[in-house]
Amino acid sequence: MNIYEIEALKLAKKASALGEIPVGAVIVKDGKIISKGYNKRECKQMATKHAEIIAIENACKKLNSWRLDECEMYVTLEPCPMCAGAIANARIKTLYYATEEKTSCDHLLETILTSNRLNHKVEIKRCKGEEEAQKLLQDFFKNKRKLKNQ
Repeated sequence: MNIYEIEALKLAKKASALGEIPVGAVIVKDGKIISKGYNKRECKQMATKHAEIIAIENACKKLNSWRLDECEMYVTLEPCPMCAGAIANARIKTLYYATEEKTSCDHLLETILTSNRLNHKVEIKRCKGEEEAQKLLQDFFKNKRKLKNQ
Protein backbone atom coordinates (compact mmCIF):
# COMPACT_ATOMS: atom_id res chain seq x y z
CA MET A 1 0.00 0.00 0.00
CA ASN A 2 1.12 3.55 -0.61
CA ILE A 3 0.97 6.41 1.90
CA TYR A 4 -2.36 7.68 0.54
CA GLU A 5 -4.04 4.30 0.96
CA ILE A 6 -2.61 3.98 4.46
CA GLU A 7 -3.94 7.42 5.39
CA ALA A 8 -7.41 6.57 4.04
CA LEU A 9 -7.42 3.40 6.16
CA LYS A 10 -6.41 5.41 9.25
CA LEU A 11 -9.34 7.71 8.62
CA ALA A 12 -11.68 4.73 8.20
CA LYS A 13 -10.50 3.41 11.58
CA LYS A 14 -11.17 6.83 13.12
CA ALA A 15 -14.72 6.75 11.73
CA SER A 16 -15.25 3.25 13.13
CA ALA A 17 -14.06 4.32 16.58
CA LEU A 18 -16.76 7.03 16.50
CA GLY A 19 -19.47 4.51 15.57
CA GLU A 20 -19.50 5.57 11.92
CA ILE A 21 -19.31 3.19 8.97
CA PRO A 22 -15.53 2.89 8.46
CA VAL A 23 -14.83 4.79 5.27
CA GLY A 24 -11.92 7.18 4.80
CA ALA A 25 -10.92 9.33 1.84
CA VAL A 26 -7.97 11.50 0.91
CA ILE A 27 -7.44 13.83 -2.03
CA VAL A 28 -3.96 14.19 -3.48
CA LYS A 29 -2.59 16.90 -5.76
CA ASP A 30 0.99 17.02 -7.02
CA GLY A 31 1.93 14.11 -4.74
CA LYS A 32 0.67 15.79 -1.54
CA ILE A 33 -2.44 15.09 0.51
CA ILE A 34 -4.49 18.28 0.36
CA SER A 35 -7.69 17.03 1.96
CA LYS A 36 -9.08 14.26 4.14
CA GLY A 37 -12.48 12.99 5.16
CA TYR A 38 -14.17 10.17 7.00
CA ASN A 39 -17.82 9.30 7.48
CA LYS A 40 -19.72 11.58 9.90
CA ARG A 41 -23.36 10.79 9.10
CA GLU A 42 -24.22 9.63 12.61
CA CYS A 43 -22.38 12.28 14.60
CA LYS A 44 -23.63 15.12 12.35
CA GLN A 45 -27.03 13.51 11.64
CA MET A 46 -26.61 14.54 8.02
CA ALA A 47 -27.16 12.11 5.13
CA THR A 48 -24.53 13.76 2.93
CA LYS A 49 -21.63 13.55 5.38
CA HIS A 50 -19.85 10.75 3.53
CA ALA A 51 -16.04 10.61 3.58
CA GLU A 52 -15.78 11.50 -0.11
CA ILE A 53 -18.08 14.53 0.13
CA ILE A 54 -16.22 15.87 3.17
CA ALA A 55 -12.86 15.40 1.42
CA ILE A 56 -14.15 17.16 -1.72
CA GLU A 57 -15.54 20.08 0.29
CA ASN A 58 -12.23 20.48 2.15
CA ALA A 59 -10.20 20.30 -1.07
CA CYS A 60 -12.41 22.91 -2.75
CA LYS A 61 -11.89 25.25 0.20
CA LYS A 62 -8.15 24.66 0.19
CA LEU A 63 -7.81 25.26 -3.56
CA ASN A 64 -10.49 27.97 -3.60
CA SER A 65 -12.09 26.23 -6.56
CA TRP A 66 -14.81 23.69 -7.22
CA ARG A 67 -12.63 22.21 -9.96
CA LEU A 68 -10.28 19.57 -8.57
CA ASP A 69 -8.49 19.05 -11.88
CA GLU A 70 -5.36 16.95 -11.63
CA CYS A 71 -6.41 15.64 -8.21
CA GLU A 72 -6.66 12.00 -7.23
CA MET A 73 -8.95 10.52 -4.60
CA TYR A 74 -8.13 7.45 -2.52
CA VAL A 75 -11.08 5.92 -0.68
CA THR A 76 -11.45 2.71 1.28
CA LEU A 77 -14.86 1.71 -0.14
CA GLU A 78 -16.34 1.98 -3.61
CA PRO A 79 -18.25 5.27 -3.67
CA CYS A 80 -22.06 5.35 -3.63
CA PRO A 81 -23.97 7.05 -6.47
CA MET A 82 -24.14 10.38 -4.59
CA CYS A 83 -20.38 10.42 -4.03
CA ALA A 84 -19.66 9.25 -7.58
CA GLY A 85 -21.67 12.19 -8.88
CA ALA A 86 -19.75 14.59 -6.65
CA ILE A 87 -16.42 13.08 -7.77
CA ALA A 88 -17.36 13.55 -11.41
CA ASN A 89 -18.69 17.08 -10.86
CA ALA A 90 -15.53 18.07 -8.97
CA ARG A 91 -13.60 16.83 -12.01
CA ILE A 92 -11.30 14.59 -10.03
CA LYS A 93 -8.85 13.00 -12.43
CA THR A 94 -8.45 9.53 -10.90
CA LEU A 95 -10.36 7.58 -8.27
CA TYR A 96 -8.64 4.76 -6.40
CA TYR A 97 -10.78 2.58 -4.15
CA ALA A 98 -9.84 -0.38 -1.98
CA THR A 99 -12.90 -2.61 -1.78
CA GLU A 100 -16.18 -2.96 -3.61
CA GLU A 101 -19.52 -2.20 -2.06
CA LYS A 102 -20.97 -5.61 -1.16
CA THR A 103 -24.00 -5.10 -3.40
CA SER A 104 -21.91 -3.87 -6.32
CA CYS A 105 -22.72 -6.00 -9.32
CA ASP A 106 -24.22 -3.53 -11.77
CA HIS A 107 -21.16 -1.38 -12.58
CA LEU A 108 -23.05 1.72 -11.43
CA LEU A 109 -19.85 3.49 -10.34
CA GLU A 110 -18.34 3.08 -13.79
CA THR A 111 -21.60 4.12 -15.44
CA ILE A 112 -21.72 7.36 -13.47
CA LEU A 113 -18.03 8.27 -13.72
CA THR A 114 -17.76 7.60 -17.44
CA SER A 115 -21.22 8.73 -18.56
CA ASN A 116 -21.47 10.41 -21.96
CA ARG A 117 -23.79 12.94 -20.30
CA LEU A 118 -20.78 14.41 -18.48
CA ASN A 119 -18.03 16.45 -20.07
CA HIS A 120 -15.49 14.95 -17.65
CA LYS A 121 -14.55 11.29 -17.29
CA VAL A 122 -12.90 9.95 -14.13
CA GLU A 123 -10.29 7.23 -14.39
CA ILE A 124 -11.08 4.40 -11.96
CA LYS A 125 -8.45 2.17 -10.35
CA ARG A 126 -8.27 -0.25 -7.45
CA CYS A 127 -6.03 0.15 -4.38
CA LYS A 128 -4.02 -2.55 -2.67
CA GLY A 129 -5.72 -2.27 0.74
CA GLU A 130 -8.73 -4.39 -0.16
CA GLU A 131 -8.35 -7.03 2.55
CA GLU A 132 -7.85 -4.54 5.37
CA ALA A 133 -10.71 -2.32 4.19
CA GLN A 134 -13.02 -5.36 3.93
CA LYS A 135 -12.04 -6.55 7.39
CA LEU A 136 -12.73 -3.12 8.89
CA LEU A 137 -16.21 -3.11 7.38
CA GLN A 138 -16.99 -6.71 8.31
CA ASP A 139 -15.82 -6.24 11.91
CA PHE A 140 -17.81 -3.00 12.21
CA PHE A 141 -21.07 -4.60 11.09
CA LYS A 142 -20.43 -7.79 13.08
CA ASN A 143 -20.00 -5.70 16.24
CA LYS A 144 -23.05 -3.60 15.41
CA ARG A 145 -25.22 -6.73 15.04
CA LYS A 146 -23.77 -8.17 18.24
CA LEU A 147 -24.67 -5.02 20.20
CA LYS A 148 -28.15 -4.97 18.67
CA ASN A 149 -28.80 -8.56 19.78
CA GLN A 150 -27.73 -7.94 23.37
